[in-house]
Amino acid sequence: MSQNNPNIDKAKLTEDLLDAVAKGDLEQISALFSHLVPEEIAELLEATPSKDRQVLWQAIPTDQQGEILTHTNEEVRANLLTTMESHEIAGLAEELETDDIVDIAQSLKPEEQEALLSSLDEQERTAVETALSFPEDTAGGLMSTDFISVRADIALDVVLRYLRQLGSLPASTTTLFVRDRDDHYVGTLKITDLLVHDGETLVEELVNTHIPAVRAYLPAKTVAHLFEKNDLISAPVVNDNNQILGRITIDDVVDIIREEAEHAQMASAGLDEDEDIFAPARRAAKRRTFWLGINLLTAIFASIVIGLFDASIEKVVALAVLMPIIASMGGIAGTQTATIVIRALATGKLAKSNSRSLLIKETTVGLFNGLIWAILTGTAVLLWFQDAALSAIFATAMLINLIAAAFAGAMIPLVLQRLKIDPALASGLMLTTVTDSLGFFVFLGLATIVLL
Repeated sequence: MSQNNPNIDKAKLTEDLLDAVAKGDLEQISALFSHLVPEEIAELLEATPSKDRQVLWQAIPTDQQGEILTHTNEEVRANLLTTMESHEIAGLAEELETDDIVDIAQSLKPEEQEALLSSLDEQERTAVETALSFPEDTAGGLMSTDFISVRADIALDVVLRYLRQLGSLPASTTTLFVRDRDDHYVGTLKITDLLVHDGETLVEELVNTHIPAVRAYLPAKTVAHLFEKNDLISAPVVNDNNQILGRITIDDVVDIIREEAEHAQMASAGLDEDEDIFAPARRAAKRRTFWLGINLLTAIFASIVIGLFDASIEKVVALAVLMPIIASMGGIAGTQTATIVIRALATGKLAKSNSRSLLIKETTVGLFNGLIWAILTGTAVLLWFQDAALSAIFATAMLINLIAAAFAGAMIPLVLQRLKIDPALASGLMLTTVTDSLGFFVFLGLATIVLL
């Protein structure tokens, strides 16, 4: 297939595909797909309503369906697999690498997964079962067993003869993994070194021992950081005995980074990044109603706080006018801090040892911003309502809420991380509760004490 075209108009292409579906023109669908790579076709399938998606899927050649499936999100992949027979699913796996077969197997029901495994040869089945034994979001769950390893105590001529016997190399192979007599990982050997050095040279003379091995249970996010920090193209995955189980390549890491970005974006709204955008309305509503319910509880709590001061609001109407400003400023300040902290946690830059310093720094930022905006908004309230007491109350509440928002924005993600709760998923909701409720309480409380 052709290479990825960055200038493709996906919106226009989606319209053309849906028009071809409406006309039942499978030849036109095939023609539109013929210039696209699997990743692009996968994106188009995700952007198509379920009913039309099935028509598009049938127009895709069977020898391309497997690779396309590995690039779709989990829900779309699972839905497409439910329309296929066991022998059709087994046919998809014939041209796929081990890690791609694992992706498909993870989307199958237990009985379908067993049928797929039974269709594989013994060596491939063992490799897939090994990968499936590890959690999906770990190095072991991501690895491919398609790799080549050689002993450190043999000559380059021997390695070359071995490669010629194999006849081909696994995709994205730029290095060979080197092991000792006990099969322990030693380092890597560049393919180019085989070509430019004398054939009698021993592998151990050229081995690069600085390429780190990845432990099988290492979290996927940590794997991505390891690749970024060491500029890796591929890395071996090893067990607790330092024996090579498989490898992770840069394309796997790109997928991790993309999924993490999608997760952070969707989780901030309480959503799942693997959700099919055209999932049935009932299913989507069921997923979202939980967070709507939680949000309702926080809104009720804020309303209760306001209700405590209803007499004050009735007597000083200006309080009702100014309340949203206090809450909004606190919300923005807290979100800014929380975003920085969540990002630092995700990239591994923030740990227990330096969290206190960041907490102090962000609270100080809240203090500085609080002073600036307390003066500016307090002056604006004075000019607006011609009431010095109201101006002072508003400025004080603004200062307190911005400091509290910055402190909460830093503290909440840290606490959630310690409790093993995804900070991206719950921080926003908790932060809104703090900034709204505290802002209302401080502002209306001070107004009640001073003005009434």
